[in-house]
Amino acid sequence: MSEQRPSATQIKAPEQRPEHPDFWCKRFGEGVTPWDAGRVPAAFAAFVAAQAEPLNTLIPGCGSAWEAAHLAAASWPVTALDFSPKAVAKAREVLGTAAVDLLCADFFTFVPARPYALIYERAFLCALPRNLWADWGRRVAELLPAGGRLVGYFFLCDQLKGPPFGILPEQLDELLGPHFACIEDLEVSDSIPVFAGRERWQIWQRRA
Repeated sequence: MSEQRPSATQIKAPEQRPEHPDFWCKRFGEGVTPWDAGRVPAAFAAFVAAQAEPLNTLIPGCGSAWEAAHLAAASWPVTALDFSPKAVAKAREVLGTAAVDLLCADFFTFVPARPYALIYERAFLCALPRNLWADWGRRVAELLPAGGRLVGYFFLCDQLKGPPFGILPEQLDELLGPHFACIEDLEVSDSIPVFAGRERWQIWQRRA
């Protein structure tokens, strides 16, 4: 029996695959970014204000980097990364002269200069196809030491088609539970339309 190969119509072009930078370059290039709030969400701003000292922070899939600008204004050391050159270019416009280490890099392979105390999540996990979720969970655990925190917004629903791809609470717990404990879980009142009613603010702390 001859091996069956996918036809040309079955192989999606890079700009149709969210795991590829071209997918996001196309959207940033066309200005189609419904996930971009254009502001810093309230729970994140409150979290930052409540910390006793600045925390070395990583923002993967930073997009336009509004939150990175907020952290820099508060004198926090922050690394913002995105694997889309168009997204990084947009972030540079937003950041201006802000003291942010902005990188065009792949979250799964980049090597940090020093350990992070915090990883901020907003519209990154839900941008990843499901076959990358386990890699995401392992990578977050690798990058944070004991006591480090993963904080942010999680798109909790059963939406299969994406991005954004919905994740159920039990699926998120399966990804993070082996290495993290959820220490805060709150409703979100200022969601943008694409996430409204279906996201939670959560804090996950890395176990020893």
